[in-house]
Amino acid sequence: MAAMKEYQIKLKDREPEVIEAESLTAFDALKQLKVKRIEDVVAVRLNGEVRDIGVPLDGAAELEPIYVDSPEGLEILRHSTSHVMAMAVKELFPGVKVTIGPAIEDGFYYDFDYERPFREEDLPKIEEKMAEIIKADYPFQRKEVSKEEAVRFFEQQGEKYKLELLQDIDDDGVSLYTQGSFTDLCRGPHIPSTGKIKAYKLTKVAGAYWRGDERREMLSRIYGVAFPNRKELKAYLQRLEEARKRNHVRLGPQLELFNTYEEIGAGMVVWHPKGAMLRYILEDFEVKEHLKRGYEIVRGPQLLKTELWKKSGHFENYRENMYFTLIDEQSYGIKPMNCLAHMMIYRSKIRSYRDLPKRYFELGIVHRHERSGVLHGLLRVREFTQDDAHIICTPEQLNSEIKGVLDFVKDMMAIFNFDYDLEISTRPEKSIGSDEDWENATRALIKAMEDNNLPYDINEGDGAFYGPKIDVKLRDALGRKWQCATIQCDFTLPERFDLYYIGKDGEKHRPAMIHRVILGAIERFIGILIEHYAGAFPVWLAPVQAILLTVTDRHIPYAEKVMDKLEGEGVRIEADFRNEKLGLKVREAQLRKIPYMLIIGDKEVDQERITPRLRTGENLPMMSVGDFVERVKEDCSKRR
Repeated sequence: MAAMKEYQIKLKDREPEVIEAESLTAFDALKQLKVKRIEDVVAVRLNGEVRDIGVPLDGAAELEPIYVDSPEGLEILRHSTSHVMAMAVKELFPGVKVTIGPAIEDGFYYDFDYERPFREEDLPKIEEKMAEIIKADYPFQRKEVSKEEAVRFFEQQGEKYKLELLQDIDDDGVSLYTQGSFTDLCRGPHIPSTGKIKAYKLTKVAGAYWRGDERREMLSRIYGVAFPNRKELKAYLQRLEEARKRNHVRLGPQLELFNTYEEIGAGMVVWHPKGAMLRYILEDFEVKEHLKRGYEIVRGPQLLKTELWKKSGHFENYRENMYFTLIDEQSYGIKPMNCLAHMMIYRSKIRSYRDLPKRYFELGIVHRHERSGVLHGLLRVREFTQDDAHIICTPEQLNSEIKGVLDFVKDMMAIFNFDYDLEISTRPEKSIGSDEDWENATRALIKAMEDNNLPYDINEGDGAFYGPKIDVKLRDALGRKWQCATIQCDFTLPERFDLYYIGKDGEKHRPAMIHRVILGAIERFIGILIEHYAGAFPVWLAPVQAILLTVTDRHIPYAEKVMDKLEGEGVRIEADFRNEKLGLKVREAQLRKIPYMLIIGDKEVDQERITPRLRTGENLPMMSVGDFVERVKEDCSKRR
């Protein structure tokens, strides 16, 4: 009989307790200490490190249970579900090769190499096989092996992608996880067994290049979602269906806002009249908001000499995202950002400290070389317009200028009913500038956030190559997060371009520079707005605010007079004078999501009035044309 050992176990918010046992796992310890909801514990934090629940303990240990409904627990559940899906695919499709299967937000995916691409109709069969594996309740078993042993195993399996992954691992040992007939190269941790998976759904298939490299193999990616219970899964699937209905790629052409054409090129958006009007309204609003806050409007060229991009560091650090061309044997770069021209404007004359800050604003068209595989509607394009500004100021003004931009962001997001989160992105590996400049810039961003009592997260290593930044992640009507506004602090480019101002002492001093966008890319923001509002824009933004609907042809003469009056008052109006049933006209206008339908029949003609109907189906009282104009003006003034 093995000797009994003493284990000193410390749980969070509890005094240490001693457990006597021949051997002890983390799960046994939690059970003996009567941890609440033990059935929902899927892993543990052992001495600060996340581990499998069955990890053996050795002497003293600090333990914290990880529950399936916690962020870490959900990630473990979803990653484990991806392993179950991979096992199901291997059993159903002999010869398939597996690659990687991580957890992602709300779900997971796994990439496969098979003789044909997987299709949507394959998913029910895979789900059925997953259900069998889950019912069998196979334990997830971890095994530590040498790298050489892992290589031999995956060679026998014919898993070439796992062998490639092993080549990139420097450690001598690796871990394998097995459930049933499936073994995967994985760091873990995993849930205790497949039976812990209660609610899952495979959602779609897509193509994906191995390691995101367009020169490598095209794989089949199967996406899925997993939740702790069926109630949460059902709620998520309802949100997914709502997101499908709001999809801007579908609504954009349907509402005649924009389209893309293969003949023109991928990632290049063509704006139709209604979409161009929407852009005009948004951009005009933005220009006025900037002017109110002391910005000056400027404009730079699309092409700048490559030598200038080398001086700025873009050529070395951002070249793969840029396009270049030759003119008269001189190399030019098509601008991916607007900052260089703005700095040249600043340099055009000597500046005093009394001139600062200078706030240069441009609705600047930029081009970036995005891979074809990531292009998506308005959200990822190759040509777009940024509401870009650069604030050049003294170091002493930096704090108030950053806070001013944060206030600007707050005001703008409130207009569109967006909540948002903030994070500070720090120095990436590929960067320019001194450590001191980066420290000063990062400190300036943090101080402005803390002065405003704004909560934030740190996103290590995701700053711009020339400076750290504040990223604004807005949340739409469905709670989805989108990256839009950024505030970047930069001491490096003013140094490279020898920007200076004359201080109170009569000497030259180096200014600081803030790069910032508020809405970000106009294309991307409009895509987000389409989904946020489900295409039903508020009256002030709607490309068409009202449509006139006649009951019969005899009402057209009066309707034409009404239309002339409304156009004269600046109402964005259209007319449907077709000899069709009124119900059909109303339904079509609702599908176009026009805010107001103005009905004109016998009563309206007799009394020289109109009857407005909302796109929601609500009928308003009959009113004069003048009263309707005032209603629209009030909608616009209140941004509703």
